Amino acid sequence: MARWHSCNLLHVAPDAKRLWQFDAKGGGFVLGREQRVPHTEPLPGKYVAKSWTSLWQPKLNVAWLPPENVFLRIVELPASNPEEMFAMAELQLEKISPLPVAQIVWTMHVLPAPKSVAPVEGAPAPLQTVIMVIVERAAVEAYLGQLEAQNFLADRLEVPLLDQLAAVNATEASAWVFPLHASGMNTALVAWWLGGAWRSLSLVTLPAAGNRAADLKTQLSLLAWAGELEGWLTAQPKWHLVADAVTAAEWENALRAGLDEPLKVSAPLTPVELAARTAQRAATTVAPANLLPPEFATRYHQQLVDRLWLRGLAAVGVFYALMVAIYFCAVGVLGYKTHNVEQVVAGLGGSYTNALQLKARYDVLSERQQLKYAALDCWQLAAQTLPDGISLQRFSFGSGKKITLSGICAPEQIKLITDPDKFYDSVRKAKQPNGQFMFNQTVESADQISIRQALTQMNWSFGVQLQHVESEP
Repeated sequence: MARWHSCNLLHVAPDAKRLWQFDAKGGGFVLGREQRVPHTEPLPGKYVAKSWTSLWQPKLNVAWLPPENVFLRIVELPASNPEEMFAMAELQLEKISPLPVAQIVWTMHVLPAPKSVAPVEGAPAPLQTVIMVIVERAAVEAYLGQLEAQNFLADRLEVPLLDQLAAVNATEASAWVFPLHASGMNTALVAWWLGGAWRSLSLVTLPAAGNRAADLKTQLSLLAWAGELEGWLTAQPKWHLVADAVTAAEWENALRAGLDEPLKVSAPLTPVELAARTAQRAATTVAPANLLPPEFATRYHQQLVDRLWLRGLAAVGVFYALMVAIYFCAVGVLGYKTHNVEQVVAGLGGSYTNALQLKARYDVLSERQQLKYAALDCWQLAAQTLPDGISLQRFSFGSGKKITLSGICAPEQIKLITDPDKFYDSVRKAKQPNGQFMFNQTVESADQISIRQALTQMNWSFGVQLQHVESEP
């Protein structure tokens, strides 16, 4: 029960198709939707068809078999586990089946043991009542063909009479008549309750003409004689008619006249209640057999798998096509924007080239002006820091970066140039107005002072490299 998310139950009635959808809630099924579909219209596919959601929300499709194709028989078997009881019931088929075993599909429904029967230690296992459900295979296959035409792939085929019998509250010897709404037939199921269990299930027919009461009495008498011969009819049963108002009006008169006994009439379960009971039983049943032939179940499962694969591939194909369409649309939009930008760039090409030329010229002129001021600053620095008596013979400003100073002095004046904080250090460590060094302070960037003696005078020279060129003040 816990594995099912919902259950669809289909009843193909003479007037229309009735579909109930139950949702699994609270350990049972709750009616979620009820629909009446004319025979000329298809079933709603979104409710009965299985899709990808059925993989994690399993859906159980159940269909009621037409009652005219169903044979019910009662057998008593020793209480055991379902597999052993199924094997024992299978051995009874040759005896109780009205058709050859190769031409039927069947299942069994184990009725609960009476609460009044308590197991006794050491005694043989008590007998348990089992209802055998037998249907002609050809009728089942024809009915499944009708359902397939409506796109309803059944997981189980069920008989509502089992749930109607389970709803009967019989406490004394009684016979229950359940009229069946079979197409073209006015039949009823007669169920005999004696000794705390169902003993027999038989069909009787109400003739359309003639002495209906006498004919019906004859059929019921034959059933009673058979019960007496088999030994289960040990008391006079009380008669009950379970039918709606319209059907009861037809059967009640014939039964009262034929039986000449009191008859109690009670209403059957409503179709919704009967459908809910069938859904609950179908979801919890553990019987190894199912009225749905195994080859149909296998084919339906394969069709579901193939349909899911095809839908998955179709979804992937649609998604891929959508992504490709989006890609080409994006490429088209970006290409259009790129073309517009290229046209704008092409239109601005001339003015952009002129702007680059003007900027290059400006940079050249700006650099010239900066170098001019830098040369003047260096000349001013040399003039201000040159000691008295020292002669500056050469001042060169090469490549706009390096300054070379050379001159002559008396031998005793050479210290005014080479000593710390004298002329050489004063020039090399000179600072700009913003506090930064005017010349590069690394050893590699400056020439060491060179001193040579020539007769009565000393020749000196050194070079320094500008740190960077400041803009015009």
